[in-house]
Amino acid sequence: MKDLVKIKRALISVSNKTGIVEFATKLAEKNIEILSTGGTAKTLMGNNVPVKTVDSHTGFPEIMDGRVKTLHPKIHGGILAIRNNMSHVSQMEKNGIDPVDLVVVNLYPFKETTAKTGVTIEEAIENIDIGGPAMLRSAAKNHAFVTVVTDPADYQVIIDMINSQDGIDLDTRRLLALKAFRHTADYDSAIDIYLSQVFCNEKVLRLAYHEGTELRYGENPHQSACFYIKKDFSEPSMASAEKLHGKELSYNNIVDGDAALEAVKSISDSPAAAIIKHTNPCGFATGESLDKALMAAWSGDPVSSYGSVIALSRKVDIKTATFLSGKFVEMLIAPDFDKDALEFLMKKSSAIRLLKISDLGGVIQEQYVLKHVVGGILKQDRDLKDFEKWETVTTAAFPEKKIACGRFAWKAAKHIKSNAISLAIEYEPGAFKLAGMGAGQPNRVDSLKKLSIARARGNFITEMKSTSDENNENFLKQKFEQLVLGSDAFFPFPDNVDEAHAAGIRYIVQPGGSKHDGEVIEACNRYGISMIFTGTRHFRH
Repeated sequence: MKDLVKIKRALISVSNKTGIVEFATKLAEKNIEILSTGGTAKTLMGNNVPVKTVDSHTGFPEIMDGRVKTLHPKIHGGILAIRNNMSHVSQMEKNGIDPVDLVVVNLYPFKETTAKTGVTIEEAIENIDIGGPAMLRSAAKNHAFVTVVTDPADYQVIIDMINSQDGIDLDTRRLLALKAFRHTADYDSAIDIYLSQVFCNEKVLRLAYHEGTELRYGENPHQSACFYIKKDFSEPSMASAEKLHGKELSYNNIVDGDAALEAVKSISDSPAAAIIKHTNPCGFATGESLDKALMAAWSGDPVSSYGSVIALSRKVDIKTATFLSGKFVEMLIAPDFDKDALEFLMKKSSAIRLLKISDLGGVIQEQYVLKHVVGGILKQDRDLKDFEKWETVTTAAFPEKKIACGRFAWKAAKHIKSNAISLAIEYEPGAFKLAGMGAGQPNRVDSLKKLSIARARGNFITEMKSTSDENNENFLKQKFEQLVLGSDAFFPFPDNVDEAHAAGIRYIVQPGGSKHDGEVIEACNRYGISMIFTGTRHFRH
């Protein structure tokens, strides 16, 4: 849909002057008349851009220290007039109002000002823009005839269209109008949030997410669902991932993908794999190479890995890809894929979702997380802290050679649903995997005894059958003695230590903080168990 509008007159009033001189210069070269105000006019005239000041255009001076500059019928009439409405045209002629075809405005830096330490309420108030939002809303409302620009990134778009088609088409004007309405909405939200805190001591949360994509259904088929993302969000995440192949993402894919990425980020200094089922890592490992990490992670729970979501920390090569031959995986997420690996995976299945993300070591943008409850939202800082301290609290020292495994076990526990227990082992020098885990149990003893120890024992028995070791008990004993137990929260009683000792576990990492810590430490000392306190809890609900 073309419906071009030729630009003959532009009004420019910007706080952010990035690129404005170059933009205005190109407009002037096209014989477009430029109206401007205050500091913007001075900047343009100082760079030899021909400008007509707004006060000379309206015949009314800027007054009240610039508080009133553009709030004038000659400005807003020129913006709001419906060009094919003869009554409007007649009123414009009668009142000497010239049409304005392009409005270029960005607003006083209210959010930046109020973010400064020690800002006064007077400074904040003076940075509440009045004329700017009025012009933006007027131009956006009348986008049928007026183009509005709020973002310096769009300056070149306008110039290119003027050069190529001598006007701005309706589709572009609509998109820019929407952008202007969003700009003023965000601006008003920032004012509301700040003044609510200052005037009423009330915390206000306003959210803006875009590009809502309707999903096939929600967590269950009878639930409808959409996926919204933050504007300009680039942190490695499901919001910024690029789908290279496969079926459309489901609600559960996105939730599990988020869990997989958060888990693998925590160990991404090495080739690493996180295998997720219902947001829990059933497989979690590092390795000398990516294929070894994936194999080790898969071996942690091959049954649960069926139909899983996998996140990897390195570019997928053909060796890693071929390991998945004959294995059903819902989704694979990685920083990139070698060409032959991508081709292999695409041929393996038309359904498998292959997602590419940016470098896992990228900047962390999201600082908080939200959780909806009926009628409300909980907001909390994102759990980005690893540990407060790393302190041996038992008579038996925590061996230097077990520290890396202990930290791996601790990271694994952080990503398991509470009550969480992880059992980690160094399966090759410098490479670690989750040998067993317990998740989501109402009591910690069940997570340890019924789930994680049982899973580790099953894995070791499978491993034993593939070796020539005929001494079953000795094999299992040696394996359990190598394990490090990680717990997301403190042990409320010594019973967890009793169960760990009964299984042969000799190393524990937990936050501490129970009123019964003394009894727990005493039990460890009695059994010769080494225990670390981290001082940081990692509940996950």
